Amino acid sequence: MKFKYLEPEVSGGFGEGTKLDNSVYPPLVKELHYEFDGWLGNDIVESFPCFLVSEKLKNEIENNVLTGVLFSELTISVSSTFKELYPNKSLPNFYWLKVFGKAGKDDFGLAKDYRLVVSAKTLHVLKPFNIKEADIQDFDI
Repeated sequence: MKFKYLEPEVSGGFGEGTKLDNSVYPPLVKELHYEFDGWLGNDIVESFPCFLVSEKLKNEIENNVLTGVLFSELTISVSSTFKELYPNKSLPNFYWLKVFGKAGKDDFGLAKDYRLVVSAKTLHVLKPFNIKEADIQDFDI
């Protein structure tokens, strides 16, 4: 089975409500508040070390029983920059995609450098979704 690095769109960063432990690397995020500064419509976005997926993509991942992830709720907000750039844009519901799988084995995993690694099966599931801004590269096991 082939695996790929998937580096999603970065649409913002940690909001004021994020609770994390910076004494470890990568930081251990206990509660996630993601503040969007922009959004190009992708169904998967990130802010190191966290990944978010739209509710539609979450449901498809669950329906296809993809391995190596679980989901949690998070707080979403938009910055004043977002409001200026996209005054009429609304965001879909997003979920925190928590990756625990092994890169090169599970459908979702993290490489040693903490980049997201996905299986060919995962890419097939993602294909109908908007991932245009994601960078996809070969992953060598």
